[in-house]
Amino acid sequence: MEATEFKGKIGRDWRDSEPYWPPEPRPAPGSPNVALFVLDDTGFAQLSCFGSDLHTPTFARLAADGLRYTNFHTTALCSPTRACLMTGRNHHSVGMGRITDLARGFPGYSGRIPKSAGFLPEVLRDEGYATYALGKWHLTPHEEAHLGASRARWPLGRGFQRWYGFFGGETHQFNPALAYDNHFVEAPRSYEDGYHLTEDLADHAIEFLTDLRAVDPEKPFLLYFATGACHSPHQSPKEWIDRYQGHFDRGWDVWREEIYARQVQMGVIPPGTELSPRPPWVPAWDSLSDDEKRLNARFMECFAAFLSHTDSQIGRVIDFIEELDELDNTLVILVSDNGASSEGGAAGSINDARSWNAMPAKVKEMVARIDELGGPTMHNNYPWGWTMAGNTPLRRWKRETHEGGIADPCIVRWPARISTTGEVRRQFVHAIDITPTILDACNVGLPSTIDGVAQKPLEGASILETFTDAKAKTRVTQYFEMLGSRAIHHDGWKAVVFKPLAAMYRPEDDPDLPFEDDVWELYHVAEDFSECHDLAAEQPDKLQELVDLWWEQAEKYQVLPLDNRPAIAMMDPPPTGVPERTRYVYRPGGSRVPEELAVDVKGRTHTITATVEIPSDGAQGVLLAMGSILGGFSFYVDEDRLQYVHNFLGRSEDHLEAKQKVPTGPCELGFAFESAGRFMGGKAKLTVNGEVVADGEIPRFTPVRFSITDAGLTCGNDTGSAVTPRYTGPFAFTGKLRHVVVEVEGSPVVDFNEAVESSLRTQ
Repeated sequence: MEATEFKGKIGRDWRDSEPYWPPEPRPAPGSPNVALFVLDDTGFAQLSCFGSDLHTPTFARLAADGLRYTNFHTTALCSPTRACLMTGRNHHSVGMGRITDLARGFPGYSGRIPKSAGFLPEVLRDEGYATYALGKWHLTPHEEAHLGASRARWPLGRGFQRWYGFFGGETHQFNPALAYDNHFVEAPRSYEDGYHLTEDLADHAIEFLTDLRAVDPEKPFLLYFATGACHSPHQSPKEWIDRYQGHFDRGWDVWREEIYARQVQMGVIPPGTELSPRPPWVPAWDSLSDDEKRLNARFMECFAAFLSHTDSQIGRVIDFIEELDELDNTLVILVSDNGASSEGGAAGSINDARSWNAMPAKVKEMVARIDELGGPTMHNNYPWGWTMAGNTPLRRWKRETHEGGIADPCIVRWPARISTTGEVRRQFVHAIDITPTILDACNVGLPSTIDGVAQKPLEGASILETFTDAKAKTRVTQYFEMLGSRAIHHDGWKAVVFKPLAAMYRPEDDPDLPFEDDVWELYHVAEDFSECHDLAAEQPDKLQELVDLWWEQAEKYQVLPLDNRPAIAMMDPPPTGVPERTRYVYRPGGSRVPEELAVDVKGRTHTITATVEIPSDGAQGVLLAMGSILGGFSFYVDEDRLQYVHNFLGRSEDHLEAKQKVPTGPCELGFAFESAGRFMGGKAKLTVNGEVVADGEIPRFTPVRFSITDAGLTCGNDTGSAVTPRYTGPFAFTGKLRHVVVEVEGSPVVDFNEAVESSLRTQ
């Protein structure tokens, strides 16, 4: 905010001086509130108002009272779409060509949104709005998501005045890795006490608005509510899952056909739209074994429950705004960030971290643990067949630029401006159009500078006119690029090319094929909404026109260089700003350390030494822990005996326990691991004051990631989802713990290709 000119008078003393207070920014009377809800990994067809039979009455209510945009598009991935939503610019233009976790040292892929691309909350904050964020962020480089960081790219550094949520792409719904404003916090209660993240987010949204109205009954607000749902893990209260028991036994092929018929009847899809064929790599439901059918039906029951539960919690927030008597002048926008996810792979997944570690679970194991699905010991995600159905009638899915990856549900409700409700809008709209539309609705322009930094122009355009005019014009050109897959929409036509990251679907998929040799497809999407008829051979001139236009847009918006190698980003990560070292010292009393910034012991020879003082009546508790019940390690004392457990991806445990009790008084407790190499195991031993008290083998040490839910490292306790069921968290150490020293050998930089390619095969 710029300094305000002093308009008073300054004399020699107070008698001939006049004070002046610059007015605080205040929106014009009647300015609307804004509530922007962002679902995660929710496909085009998965809301009931877009064709499914899932129970989503809140979303249906919003659609009935507002408008459904059935030609709304995103980037195909979460961080990039959120960057578009927050800035009104293309994802590559603001450095978010990929998720923050896969940043590269190029302008379009840095994972660092520049201050020249001001955020919506920065603009509205300076106009006098209250600005609140809840839930998923995923716009901060992971090397800055720690308490030693500047926090400049945390939500409060980008215009939000309050935030309660999580940083990463996903988190455990019962034991989330939470942040509150500018610090980490633990969940207010446990899974056993009925905790669930989405309910907690709704509680805090209501709390934020309650606090605002307690002091200012008129100040308009921006509420950004981004759920973890329906990204994996698909976790919700068991009673919600059981409501869908048996509902999906008919399988994804029949369910998809039912959705399609409903979409035709509802007018969600244009007349004449065909149901795209089931891809050959998705098995027919009837070809599955009985065990596979039972497992896959339960996977979908978990997803459906997750979405219905989310609908109910968003409903609580909507109801509260209505209780404030402010709903009719609140612009409500609900979108998803990309198409339904295929990251569960062909068979589904019970722990996505296992795919990262090249150890996906087999069907037999998953069937044996079917009753745990949706609960705290699972990180489950459904298989491709349900992904396909969730994007009905479209082709492909998240991370790809066919319509299944980039076409998403969008609902707008604003009775103060929308008079004809329940209608469908078919104009092309993109995520970069949301911020311009909100600013237009609030009668606010983009300032020339924010915090003294000159602003890049908006690249989206307002669609406010479509609120009242079903035939209003919108932008006609939009490029797409995600991990090498590309597309361009232009005036009712679309050129698109799929770029494989590995041979995930077909043996002939060649990720190393030069980009110039990729085969583009051409669709007249104004008449072929579901991309069923490739016209490339019939209209080569039209195809070339669009391909040339794509390259022009790529040059303009920082899309180049193209790269479909996510493993490269892992092997060549951005600098953390933290010095590399082989000796790490941790002390109790601090917050968790994110796994990316904690000592990396995976596949490395290392020692852990805790300097403690044991009282005369003994001590117990955790000395150092990393990860969660889904994978990690814990070094602890229980029943006065030193112990260590390595939780191998929630699959098995390797446990060492001393036979003799830990002595009282000052002592050093140690663990040593001699690694045989990455993707291998090694020899382990426990020591007390240098004397070996237990030894054994760890057959295979976790090679790549302990967790993908940001569980992190803790010293002196094991908060969140405890690494092992051998104790109940947080199991704080009851003796005096001075510090824990971890020393490692070798380099943490490894060739991740094996693990990444395995992960991508199970997407």
